[in-house]
Amino acid sequence: MLHLRLITPAEKTDEVVRVVETTVGTTHLVVVPGAARNPAGDVVMCDVAREAGDELIGALRALDLDKTGSIAVENIDLSLSERADKAEDEAPGEGADAVLWEHLTDATHEESTLSITYVAFITLATMIAACGVVLDNAILIVGAMAVGPEFGPLAGFSTAIVQRRSRLALRSLIALLVGFAAAMAATVVFSLFMDALNLFSREQLDADRPNTAFVYAPDAFSFVVAVLAGIAGTLSLTSAKSGALVGVAISVTTVPAAANAAVALSYGDTKQTVGSTEQLLLNLLGIVLAGTLTLLTQKWLWSKPC
Repeated sequence: MLHLRLITPAEKTDEVVRVVETTVGTTHLVVVPGAARNPAGDVVMCDVAREAGDELIGALRALDLDKTGSIAVENIDLSLSERADKAEDEAPGEGADAVLWEHLTDATHEESTLSITYVAFITLATMIAACGVVLDNAILIVGAMAVGPEFGPLAGFSTAIVQRRSRLALRSLIALLVGFAAAMAATVVFSLFMDALNLFSREQLDADRPNTAFVYAPDAFSFVVAVLAGIAGTLSLTSAKSGALVGVAISVTTVPAAANAAVALSYGDTKQTVGSTEQLLLNLLGIVLAGTLTLLTQKWLWSKPC
């Protein structure tokens, strides 16, 4: 269930209440006249089944309530109410499958913004992965994958394509490209520094690396895994099942490929630099393609009458 707290201008309250009452899957309607001060107006609260949430939010936005008042949405972790159970039964579909498009857009907007924190995380992840590829340490590679924040901009770009929001697409693309460029440049400097301390060496890079050689050897399986991970990650973002996102992060070779390309570049190893870059681009393409197709499929399924 979702809890909605609305601030409505007094002249729109009756219309807002009518929308809430006529939306299947809503319950626990509360109206407090004149309670709001900034902006001034009435406060309307209700609970709605997750699968009916997108329809209700869309109807409220059609009344310009997001401009003249306020729409706040919270997840309800526990609701002990027969009325709530009835509302969920009446709402079409399953809550875990429902897509809240406004929530998705807002979440990906935040995750796909180029910020100091984002650049710091992707840079640190790439440096950790650099240590992993040089030492041929799979644990460090997995750790770097988990730290990397690059799925946010990838999901944001897919969402922007489906929602036809050019600003979100541009913001996501900038975060992705600038983030990886900054991380790889910093990792080149990091590699040179580690080489000066005799902690990295060309011999380690050229040696047999059975645990990490895959990061500069792209093949068909790289694309297949990226597509599967893109589907899983998108489903995790759009549904109530968010626990799978960490698994997605550690299944795709993006950050490790960028790290290997940076380390190889610092030693002038063109072959590994090109191979790692191909691996990186192949994975990014697979995730974006899978994410976009998954969102389009979900949008089509929810537009079908039940």
